[in-house]
Amino acid sequence: MKTVNSNRLTQPAAANRAAILAVVFTGPTVESLQRAAAFMHTAHNQVALIVEGTAENMPADVRDLPAAIIRVEKDSGRGRAVKTAARQARRMGMTHIVTLDADRLPAVDQMAVLASAVAANSDSIVIGRQDRLMESAANRASDRSTVRRRLKNFFFRLQTGIHLKDAQSRLRSYPLVVLEQLRLHANRDAFDTEVLTKAAWAGVKIKEVGIRLSGRSTPRSASFWRSLRNGLGVLVMIVHLTMRSITPLPHRKIVSSGDRTGETISVFRPLRSIRTLLTENVTPVQLAAAGAMGVFLGALPLIALHTVVILFVSSYFRLNKVATLAASQLCMPPIVPALCIEVGYFIRHGEFLTEISFETLGYQALERLWEWLLGSMVVAPVMAALVGGLVYVAASLINRGMRVGRPR
Repeated sequence: MKTVNSNRLTQPAAANRAAILAVVFTGPTVESLQRAAAFMHTAHNQVALIVEGTAENMPADVRDLPAAIIRVEKDSGRGRAVKTAARQARRMGMTHIVTLDADRLPAVDQMAVLASAVAANSDSIVIGRQDRLMESAANRASDRSTVRRRLKNFFFRLQTGIHLKDAQSRLRSYPLVVLEQLRLHANRDAFDTEVLTKAAWAGVKIKEVGIRLSGRSTPRSASFWRSLRNGLGVLVMIVHLTMRSITPLPHRKIVSSGDRTGETISVFRPLRSIRTLLTENVTPVQLAAAGAMGVFLGALPLIALHTVVILFVSSYFRLNKVATLAASQLCMPPIVPALCIEVGYFIRHGEFLTEISFETLGYQALERLWEWLLGSMVVAPVMAALVGGLVYVAASLINRGMRVGRPR
């Protein structure tokens, strides 16, 4: 890989505002290069061009552009290209890069919209969300990536608890300081997934802004093995990040979120645990929701899966994982499972189960499991409502006492 610096690079704008380098990623085909050239001739932002391969057929109007031409090796990968562009932008004195694909460029007037969003959120990653209301009906009908977009949105929320409408968009603004401080390992298509999730874990805010894109999405053709390799790389990265999101190990922070782990949280010391959690920027409503969810899931017959399911659900809904897990301990066997089985047995037979023997609990285990599930549909919501209400009342009283006792 090599970088060719242009002699026509200008210095960034005033230091008190975002200095943005727009980077257009394109293949070596003449059509793609000409599309990028047309955009760069009309764009008012400072632009650099990432070209994959040698690009011997580069048109003269591209070579004469007042921009940096950054060449990377063929098939070097998007992640490596973004890192190369970030290093180039830093040498130019820029503060942000905006990544654009030549096959899906925004309308020129929309660059001003994106630049305004970057200036207003200079410490955040800004995503240019494809504005569905501004797209033509033909483009909406021909968009084949809807399922992929929804899956990426779902997994991103599962990993971070943050809801985005277009997590797969490649039109993004990255603060250079974020790219420099994150530990990023992916060098190909999985980079887009890795950088967004790890930035959210690190405390970086992520903003979306609706952008009108010109033309239809026409991804570059690639060989079967290259597409398979990139697809598997993205899948492995999603699985890795999803499993990492539920581990108890803390995520590396580059922006302080105010969270800190103090004393041990235990269901046997509820008032002390609530007081500890309230000092970690958790509101009474959030604590009540976490407690209710923990009890609801703890009552279900998720044998050997309770902890994993609770961690996934609490991550998806951005609930406090410690509080959710602690509340689920109220449903430990044998009391709550037995209660659920009794209620389920009553629903099925109109009477309670009074015989406890090897036959009723051994040979009829599948029936007891079915009754546990039926009974939990009644017991779980009731217990969740009770625990959630009690936690909210206790947390509100403790929180009020903490504010009164706090020196002014």
